[in-house]
Amino acid sequence: MLTEERFSEILRLVDKQKAVTVTELTKLLGASESTIRRDLNVLHERGLINKVHGGATALQSANDIYNTAEDTVSQKRSQNRQEKIRIAQYAATLVHAGDFVYLDAGTSTDALIDYLPDTRAVFVTNALAHAQRLVQRGFTTYILGGQFKLATEAIVGSEALSSLQKYNFTKGFFGTNGISPLSGFSTPDINEAMVKTKAMSRCRERFVLSDSSKFNKISSITFEEFEHATVITTLLNDSNYRNCKNIVEVDRL
Repeated sequence: MLTEERFSEILRLVDKQKAVTVTELTKLLGASESTIRRDLNVLHERGLINKVHGGATALQSANDIYNTAEDTVSQKRSQNRQEKIRIAQYAATLVHAGDFVYLDAGTSTDALIDYLPDTRAVFVTNALAHAQRLVQRGFTTYILGGQFKLATEAIVGSEALSSLQKYNFTKGFFGTNGISPLSGFSTPDINEAMVKTKAMSRCRERFVLSDSSKFNKISSITFEEFEHATVITTLLNDSNYRNCKNIVEVDRL
C-alpha cells in the first residue's frame, strides 16, 4: 500500500472510530509499527489528527473528558445506583466455589457483595468495609495491610503492594474512575493506581465493574491497559465500543 493510501485509510478509520491504536492500524493496514508511527506523526504535523500515546484520535471528537477530581465514597454510593446493582448481579454469577478472589475498594465492587452466591470462595480486599461485609456473609476474608485512605476507604501504600506479591488470584473485580481505549483504566491517585496495577497482575481473570458514566473519561493515572480486563457495564450508546470483545453489556444479555 502506498503512503498516501495509508494516510487516507488511517484518516477514514480515525473519523469512523474517533480513536485508533498503533496495534490496530498495523493489523488492518499490514504495516510495521515504525511505519504506522511515522504516518501518525506526519498526519499530526499536517493538523489532520491528534497523535496520542499509543495511537491517534479525531480532531473534533475529543470524546475523552479529563477528570482529576475524586468524589468520596458517600458521594459515589448514590450515583448510578441501579446500574451498579445490575452490574453486581451479573458479576456475582462469575464467582464459583474454589475461587480465590481479589475485591478492589469502591462502590461498584461493594454492590457485588450483596449478590454473591453461597460458595466456598475466599476473598482478599483492600477495603475495610468490604472485609466486614464479606465476613458477615460467611466468607473467609483477608485484608491488606498499609495506609488507610479516608476518601475512598481503601488501603494503599508499600505494605499493601508487598502483601499482594504473595497472592495468586483466580479472579479479580475492580473499580475505575475512567475508561478510554487509548488511556485504559485510570484513577486520580497514584497510590491507589499502584495497588490496582499490582492486584491485576496477580489475577488470572480481571473484571472492571463500571456504569456507563465512566466511559470516555480519563483520570490522572492509568493503572491498566483497556484490552487487559473484561468490562462489565449496563448499556452503552457509544458505537465506538460496540465491537469491543472485552465489554459485557448486561442489559443486552
